[in-house]
Amino acid sequence: MKTNRSVPPATVVPILVYPDVRAAVAWLTDVFGFVERTRIGVDHRSQLGIGRDGAVIVADVRGAQVAPTAGAVTQMIRVRVEDADAQYERVVARGGRVLEPPTEREYGERDFMVEDLAGHRWAFCESIRDVAPEDFGCETVSPWPASGPPGSAPA
Repeated sequence: MKTNRSVPPATVVPILVYPDVRAAVAWLTDVFGFVERTRIGVDHRSQLGIGRDGAVIVADVRGAQVAPTAGAVTQMIRVRVEDADAQYERVVARGGRVLEPPTEREYGERDFMVEDLAGHRWAFCESIRDVAPEDFGCETVSPWPASGPPGSAPA
């Protein structure tokens, strides 16, 4: 893949619509600890870095692009972190709306769910042990690579 300094270097980059891009960037950087990388116009879009190899684009409302509607969940964003409990404490200390507290899952993850200022749902997770999908009733169709370029790790 060619390098282009104008776009995030991740393989998959969600674009989330917010009613106020600047307020969303301020909230996501403060509460979640993301890093603003590129600002496009005063309030049109911003590119944010998440961890070592993640990214999200915050976009404005225009045309068919609308922010979430209360009571309707159309997607969730899952972010892998080194320490789910530390991330949870950060979010709680800064007033994040917790939907589900940290929970250990049978598939080897510890995660929690929060909602941001516009209603997007974010699941932050930490791998706490290696578990084969078959160990909890799933089927491996094509194994994830053991290592690879940024963005190749399972989410």
